Amino acid sequence: MNQEKIGQVIKEIRTKNNLSQQAFAEKFGVTYQAVSKWENGKNIPDIATLKEICKEYNLKLEDLLDAKISSKQKNNLLKWFLLVIILLIIILIIVLISKNNDFEFKTLSTSCNDFTVNGSIAYNDTKSSIYISHITYCGEVDSNKYKKIQCVLYESNDKIKTEIGRYNYEEESGITLEEFLKEVNFNVETCKLYSEDSLHLEIDATTVEGKDIFHKVPLKLVDNCID
Repeated sequence: MNQEKIGQVIKEIRTKNNLSQQAFAEKFGVTYQAVSKWENGKNIPDIATLKEICKEYNLKLEDLLDAKISSKQKNNLLKWFLLVIILLIIILIIVLISKNNDFEFKTLSTSCNDFTVNGSIAYNDTKSSIYISHITYCGEVDSNKYKKIQCVLYESNDKIKTEIGRYNYEEESGITLEEFLKEVNFNVETCKLYSEDSLHLEIDATTVEGKDIFHKVPLKLVDNCID
């Protein structure tokens, strides 16, 4: 049994628990001078005091007498440390996801009588996601076959027109406008924020006979209704 090493363990316990020699002494009913002698290896606590120290700090008596802190205590401290780190990481992830997913939603529709559009836009302070799932032509009957059609999604801002997305068809055999529109959808993510009525579609087509047609379909953002 090494008095100096036991004294070092007692000092380590005291300092890790932020106790002065006086506070530590009062805890176990001795004088601070006695604690000082223990830590300097000049003396050791009696067996009753050693048992109290072990009970208070979850130590094994044999470990204290062998001048080492029990591996069980070290493992418990390590587990608590890892648990705290994991919890902090989970909280950070939740905060980041919550911040990034703080989206507002609006419905995309059109004021054009010849077309109906079903879509939505989700946006926050950093990006926008545009989704158009269904476009239907409801104007005059059009039985033409088109060998070339393109549907382009644009943003117009201060007379500057910017392409956001495009859907093309080009086959000599031809396709009707209705058939083409069934295949059209847009799913676009951008870093821009869009103002009211800044988006529109342009449909530019050429029939198999070489006739050109053009449609401009304005889009409007409508607040979602919540019951």
